[in-house]
Amino acid sequence: MKADYYELLGVARNVSPDDLKKAYRKMAMQHHPDRNPGNHEAEHKFKEISEAYQVLCDDQRRAAYDRFGHAAFEQGGGGFGGFEFGAGFADIFDEMFGEILGGGGAKRTAQGASRGADLRYDLEVTLEESFLGVDKNITISNSVSCSDCKGQGAAPGTQPVECGMCRGAGRVRAQQGFFTIERTCPTCQGVGRVIQNPCKKCSGQGRTRQERTLLVAIPAGVEDGTRIRLSGEGEAGMRGGNAGDLYVILEVKQHGIFQRDGANLFCRVPIPMTTAALGGTIEVPTIDGTMTEVKIDAATQSGHRTRIKQKGMSVLRSTSRGDLYVELAVETPVHLTKRQKELLKEFDEEASKNKTHPESEGFINKVKDVLGKK
Repeated sequence: MKADYYELLGVARNVSPDDLKKAYRKMAMQHHPDRNPGNHEAEHKFKEISEAYQVLCDDQRRAAYDRFGHAAFEQGGGGFGGFEFGAGFADIFDEMFGEILGGGGAKRTAQGASRGADLRYDLEVTLEESFLGVDKNITISNSVSCSDCKGQGAAPGTQPVECGMCRGAGRVRAQQGFFTIERTCPTCQGVGRVIQNPCKKCSGQGRTRQERTLLVAIPAGVEDGTRIRLSGEGEAGMRGGNAGDLYVILEVKQHGIFQRDGANLFCRVPIPMTTAALGGTIEVPTIDGTMTEVKIDAATQSGHRTRIKQKGMSVLRSTSRGDLYVELAVETPVHLTKRQKELLKEFDEEASKNKTHPESEGFINKVKDVLGKK
């Protein structure tokens, strides 16, 4: 049993034309097949709500439906004759939404020209290239305007002629019971003109496949996911229509030394135990390929973080830079000689006399207090 048209669109029976259109727009956007690829349930729902709107948006059809229900459009139902749905779904949706969804929804001009589809290209760059900015060559294979027919689809020296079925109107009418149904002309697909002598090179499409190399200018400071738009470098339009755009999506590779957070960089640097205890200086690499000197205070603990200003990443569309944060990791010595072990034992004996490890000793005392309370 077919669902009630008003219930399908979620509106009252006395809904105004404007509110009816708003309800249809909302549901059509939600269930449109382009937004739900492979979802047959959404496709079926879209057809149902389109059928409902096609009836209710017309005063005569709506009046017939209000009086006779679905029987008004069935053979022998109330004398209204058969009624075809489906042919007008795309026309209704294109009229209301234009190019909102892109792709198949591209709007045609009176001469049949339509804008080409947008393309996407994923491009990987290094962190250094992201810091400095770089020009990259990419190779794409896409449709371009046919050079023989200049994108018109007709053989050189010929022109499209008026469609004999619709007389150039692009639409045809058919009588269905009491109603006159207008739909897109099946011969010219709404163009109003047909190509009698198609271009041999492009078979009347007005475009051909071609592999091209493009230069992409990547500015300094780009981040992972940055999108660069190359206007007019997408698919060529049909029959001389404007080309779509090419969107280059950047992926910044992980670095072996630096971790990035916005414009700031983070680097973990191991230091000898003696340097951490006595103090000193170390050299730290930077993203611009130089080394910078960092002072280590005496008694520095593992995990201590030092900030080096203006040594981070470039900021997009700016002359400033982020900061570099150096996290120090105190390294325990390994492969000790016999003499080194003796020296460390002497150090440990001396250290126990003047409390040189207050943090570890404080932790032990805290543990004793907790266990003692239990």
